[in-house]
Amino acid sequence: MLFRSVLAYMTACNGLIAEFPDLLIRVDSAADLERVRSEGRLGIIPGVQNSEHFRGPEDVERFHQLGQRVSQLTYNAQNLIGAGATERVDGGISDFGAGIVAAMNKVGMAADVSHCGDRTTLDAFEISTQPVLVTHSSCRTLVPGHPRCKTDEAIKAMARRGGVMGIAALRNFVSPREPVTLDDYIDHVEHVARIAGIEHVGIGSDADLHGYDDLPAPLLEWLKGRNKSSYGFRDRVDIPGLDHPKKVFDLVEGLIRRGYGDEQIRAVLGGNFRRVLAEIWRS
Repeated sequence: MLFRSVLAYMTACNGLIAEFPDLLIRVDSAADLERVRSEGRLGIIPGVQNSEHFRGPEDVERFHQLGQRVSQLTYNAQNLIGAGATERVDGGISDFGAGIVAAMNKVGMAADVSHCGDRTTLDAFEISTQPVLVTHSSCRTLVPGHPRCKTDEAIKAMARRGGVMGIAALRNFVSPREPVTLDDYIDHVEHVARIAGIEHVGIGSDADLHGYDDLPAPLLEWLKGRNKSSYGFRDRVDIPGLDHPKKVFDLVEGLIRRGYGDEQIRAVLGGNFRRVLAEIWRS
């Protein structure tokens, strides 16, 4: 069932892109990232937040051919590959999962451990021969005990493998105290830069243009209810300054106030992810 659902999702993505070729580009390679910039179109990188649709290594190649370029190894719960962040016990990556990671390395598909448990996260850095991404998470040192944040050990292992960590912009991932501000978010950028290097941190907002709090209340409550209480959701989810379509401008101003230069800001806003994706995709 899950295989068919993801197959339908990939079909819908490809259909949407084909219908609006003047507006959209499916990003298959680093060269396509440059086309997005030069042609003024929007790039779509199809990805999935769980790898349960891979019934075996051959499915990794099948979905790569359909355009999938990144796959999160697990969502929050256990699957055949490993354990999610809110699973009660994390036994790490299984033999089956190691085969899936090897297949992803072979075809050039990025592995993402944003929602993985601690042991599964560390195993991915050890098993993979290519950089492993943390596309949307935050630092547990700044939010003690939060299962969706990464430990310093994991952040340093990610950097040694050559990966990049995108900082998520959900207030419960960013600070245990209210009010949560843009500066609290930048604290996470600075923490990764300090312990791993500025070349290993990016933006992983985990939210759409207008954030979560503007969603219809029933939909927002349904989304929050899909997660365990350890997520620590509060009355509001978004962070002021990161909850509107021009959030990047507020973020850049905040980085400038912290003393970051132009090249560092370009790296954080996308240069680091562009570099590592080119390495993983081998193009």
